[in-house]
Amino acid sequence: MDLNSLKQRFIEKYGDNGNEIRAFLAPGRVNLIGEHIDYNGGYVLPAALEFGTTLLVRRREDETIRLATTNFPYEYEFSLKELGNKKTGEWVDYAIGVMVENKKSGCPVTKGYDLLYHGEIPNGAGLSSSASIEVVTGFALQTMEGCTADTVQIALLSQKAENEYVGVNCGIMDQFAVANGKQDHAILLMCDTLEYKHVPFSTGAYKIVIGNTNKRRGLVDSAYNERRQQCETALDILKKEMGTLQFLAQLKPEQFSTLQAHLTDETVRRRAKHVVEENQRVLDSVEALKNNDLMRFGKLMNESHASLRDLYEVSCEELDVMVEEAQRIPGTLGARMTGAGFGGCTVSLVHEEDVDLFVQQVGQAYEKRTGLRAEFYVCGTGDGVKELKEDK
Repeated sequence: MDLNSLKQRFIEKYGDNGNEIRAFLAPGRVNLIGEHIDYNGGYVLPAALEFGTTLLVRRREDETIRLATTNFPYEYEFSLKELGNKKTGEWVDYAIGVMVENKKSGCPVTKGYDLLYHGEIPNGAGLSSSASIEVVTGFALQTMEGCTADTVQIALLSQKAENEYVGVNCGIMDQFAVANGKQDHAILLMCDTLEYKHVPFSTGAYKIVIGNTNKRRGLVDSAYNERRQQCETALDILKKEMGTLQFLAQLKPEQFSTLQAHLTDETVRRRAKHVVEENQRVLDSVEALKNNDLMRFGKLMNESHASLRDLYEVSCEELDVMVEEAQRIPGTLGARMTGAGFGGCTVSLVHEEDVDLFVQQVGQAYEKRTGLRAEFYVCGTGDGVKELKEDK
């Protein structure tokens, strides 16, 4: 939906009070490689997408906040005096949590607003629809309130909103990529220090193909928090052997080989092994991109999926089937699950001449094997959160 059409929808819903309607966009994100290591102090390599969540916002003359979306029927209205008093269990909690954190950060919402969200990210697919809502809300309201909207700080407060208000113990990667993306680049991010750099993602004749399994997954109801606890258990044990260790991902694979015998619980050991090796795969991937070695990059993607399936056990039948079928296509360099797992999406690197074949054959085989109909998005990388100007 173009911006002018969206503004018309806004006026139909909220009327015209004479104040300016401003528009903001935060993208979705895909993690190219480096899964479940953001909260273990490791490197990740996400990229912002070309599509995301658009937010239209207009100042009111009272203290009422109204939230609505074009995607779901649920709407919510409250007074600023009630901000953060209760959770709804609905999508609006992501936005309200950010308003609570904005207030703590010294840029409170001081007046009422009408907000209309339009999401192009499939909800629950693992492309960070929640982070996109959080970041666009934080950036838009800080801008509207006349504060300096620092994208690194907005990523941090968005993460805090999801941790403390929504109740999902997520890492920083999703919000950071959504806030700080750059077109035609990935972001190499060190999650414990937030040191980052944009890495040119020049894929030539190869395209990013995201496959949505349409197997819904909810982070709160998944084993996400359990996996995190298992990693913390491993860290506590290994700290006794290596006092300087702060995060699992600080270990090199060869160091882990000498220390892993101390992890007597096989499940905990497998979780830690994934973290250490996946972190190394991210670093190897950046080198592959620098050397324009896409074959190597694809191989690392395949290895990442195998590790997430076998060691970290966050894949599922639907993800495994889609990755298997993707890897059968001759033009596929690599394929893996992306996101937290238990459903959601895969990401593949596919030669442009084979994209149509990929969509057709993978789609047919996936539906035959799972009974679910997949969706595919052929896309490039986009910019991070920004204000949009009206279409001319």
